[in-house]
Amino acid sequence: MAALGRQVFDWHRLVPLTWARIARQTPRGGQKRTSASLLCKLTTASNGGGLEKLSRVESRKYMQEPECRTSLTRCPQGKQRTPVAPGFLEQEKVISSLLDMGFSDVHINELLRLWPSTHPQQLLDIISELILLGLNPEPVYVALKKSPQLLKLPVMHVRKRSSYLRKLGLGEGKLKTVLLCCPQILTMHQRDIDSIVGVLKEKCLFTVQQVTRILHRCPYVLQEDPGELEYKFQYAYFRMGVKHADVVRTDFLQYSMTKIKQRHVFLERLGRYQTPDKKGQTQVPNPLLKDILRVSEAEFLARTACSSAEEFEVFKKLFAREEEEGSESHMPDNKSLSLDKDEEEDEEDEEEDENEEEEE
Repeated sequence: MAALGRQVFDWHRLVPLTWARIARQTPRGGQKRTSASLLCKLTTASNGGGLEKLSRVESRKYMQEPECRTSLTRCPQGKQRTPVAPGFLEQEKVISSLLDMGFSDVHINELLRLWPSTHPQQLLDIISELILLGLNPEPVYVALKKSPQLLKLPVMHVRKRSSYLRKLGLGEGKLKTVLLCCPQILTMHQRDIDSIVGVLKEKCLFTVQQVTRILHRCPYVLQEDPGELEYKFQYAYFRMGVKHADVVRTDFLQYSMTKIKQRHVFLERLGRYQTPDKKGQTQVPNPLLKDILRVSEAEFLARTACSSAEEFEVFKKLFAREEEEGSESHMPDNKSLSLDKDEEEDEEDEEEDENEEEEE
C-alpha cells in the first residue's frame, strides 16, 4: 500500500513536468496531436495500466533535466536561433503600422514594390504626415503613385510647406483637395509658388479670398508659367469682358488657352459673342461661360454655337495656322493696359454719365 502511494505521488509530480517538456520540444502544429496522445497515456496509467513503466521512464528523464538545463545555459542564445536581419524587422514594423492606419495589403505591397529603394521608415514618416493632413489611405496611395518624389522629401519640408499653404487659406479640407489634384505642390520650389501667388494678387488684382478659392478649385495653376497665367487672365478680362468674380466663380483659369481661344473666337466669327464695351454692354447676348467651356464639344456646337462639327474642325485648322503666323491680334505684354487704369476709366465714365443726367 505504501509503495502504491509513492507511485501515485510520483505520477502527480511528473504530470506538469511532462507537459512542460512536451510543449517546449513539440512544434506548434503538432502540439494538439502530442497533447492528445499524452493525455491518453496518462489516463491509461491512472486506471492502473502501465503506471510503473511510465513512472520509471519519466523519473529518469526528470533526473536528467538539470543536466540539459546546464548544457543549454552554456550555449549562447544566438546559436540556438537563426539570426534575423534588422532591416527585415524594421520592414515588418512599418507594414504593421500601415495596416493599423487602414492601408490594405495590396496597397502596402504595391508601395514597397514600386519604390524598393526607399527606406521603410522614410515611407512610414511621409505617409504619416499625409494622414495628419486629413487624407485617407486611398488618396494617399494615389498621391504617392502620381508623384513618387514625395517619398524623397524630408519630413520637416512637408510640415513647413503644409503650414505655408494653410497661411494661404487652404485649411484641412481645402488642402486635402489640393493634394489630391496636385500633389506636386509639396515638391515645388517655394519661389515658384510665390511667383504664381504674386501674379494673382499683384498683376491680376485678385483679393486674398479670391486667391484662396482659385488655389482650392484650380490647383493646377500652380504649375503654369506666371507669364502665361497673367496673359490668360488678361484675355478673359479685356477680350472677353469677364470680371474677377466671374473668373473665380466659373473656374476660368483651369482651362487651357487653346480651348478658350478656339471656342471664343469661333463664336465671335459666328456673330454669337461680342466683347462688351466699357459699360459692359453688347449688341448680342453673350452666352454664359459655363455654356462655352464647361460643356463637351458636341454640346457646345449643338446648344451654344449652333454649328456643325465639320465647320468647327475646319475653323480650328485655319485658326491654328493663323496663330502660327502671328496674324491673330492679341494684347502684347508691353502694351497691355493696367487694370488700375482701366478701372479708373470706368469710374470716370460713370461720373460723366451721372453729370450728364443731372444737367438734363
